Amino acid sequence: MSIDPGAVAAPPLKSRIHGCLLGGALGDSLGYAVEFDPIESIRHRFGPEGLTDFGALGPGSHFSDDTQMTLYTVDGLVEALEWANEGVGADANACLWLAYLRWLDTQGESVPPQAPSQPPRWIDGNEVLRHRRAPGNACISGLATGEMGTVYRPVNPESKGCGTVMRSAPFGLIPHIASDAVYKLSADAASLTHGHPSARQSAGSFSLLIHRLVAGDSLADAAAAVLDGVRGLKDVAAELPERLEAAVRCAGTGVLSPEELVWQLGGGWVAEEAFAVGLYAVLATAPGPDS
Repeated sequence: MSIDPGAVAAPPLKSRIHGCLLGGALGDSLGYAVEFDPIESIRHRFGPEGLTDFGALGPGSHFSDDTQMTLYTVDGLVEALEWANEGVGADANACLWLAYLRWLDTQGESVPPQAPSQPPRWIDGNEVLRHRRAPGNACISGLATGEMGTVYRPVNPESKGCGTVMRSAPFGLIPHIASDAVYKLSADAASLTHGHPSARQSAGSFSLLIHRLVAGDSLADAAAAVLDGVRGLKDVAAELPERLEAAVRCAGTGVLSPEELVWQLGGGWVAEEAFAVGLYAVLATAPGPDS
């Protein structure tokens, strides 16, 4: 058997999971530093290219609620798997809700008295996760109701903020489950805080993108498959395929200016825009077709 000397071995699953979570945290740290700043202020502070590396931030670089909630998503899924490994069926969405309620406590918010009481888990003892860093309003208010939102009985029924997409990568990291299950887990969990269809569908579709990439799809193939899936969703929120199609189209033209990017895809404050901007960014800057 011959081996191409230029070939690079595919990283094992553990490495892909670690890379996804670490990459998300690093990107979040860069983004949090400028999240609420206009582009003029960013250029004035960091130069015409904006913020491009951590050296410009000094030692004070932090990740935000995006990474906090992503890691609490991991913890909720781990708890569900722990129950399963013991032969006990557990409601995965309930495990996620309980994890998010513990995250709510880390933000200095009172957990509603009608919500179930629960013992702390390992993640709760990590002080780095207990800082309040501009958490999303819908995430806070949805959990503060003390009600477990569902697709059919959502809390914040009109909310489609980016708080669902930003925490949903871990669903795509679960091995040995079908794509439909990945989508459902993610979309159901989005309903815990956000009720708008685009919030659920964007989160589920983003998780599917991660799922396909972890399984070994190229970026281009994964993006095309997810876009096809979005187009076929029942009662799809029209803005989701529109934004994703625009992201793929814009990526084919190269790197856009921030002003043009916002004009084409939006500011990223709502779910479908956040997904589209992220998809565009990686497609437009990927070094090769197999990346």
